[in-house]
Amino acid sequence: MNVEELRDYCLGKKAATESFPFDSETLVIKVMGKMFALIPLESGNKIALKCDPAKAIELREEWEEITGAYHMNKVHWNTVEVDGRLPHSLVRSMIDDSYTLVVASLKKSEREALLQ
Repeated sequence: MNVEELRDYCLGKKAATESFPFDSETLVIKVMGKMFALIPLESGNKIALKCDPAKAIELREEWEEITGAYHMNKVHWNTVEVDGRLPHSLVRSMIDDSYTLVVASLKKSEREALLQ
């Protein structure tokens, strides 16, 4: 998957928005103001995603393309290299999981607003 495919898939999620809050090179995708994906545009082949801690360890052990996220809490965030070695279905599943984790952490009123 390339940067545009990653961006489009993330922005296809309900209420997903994009911004550059840190610098002009790191695209941040949020739902209801909370980050669920970071795409460093300068590398062009990586995405940082939130992940369940136990699953994060499991994925890192299984795939060398998945590591603890740079500048993020490595317990909860993975960096995923998307240079063609990982199945696209796995990358999409990890994006889905990240989005779901963030939505689950929202206030009840925010979650309900997403359902409308």
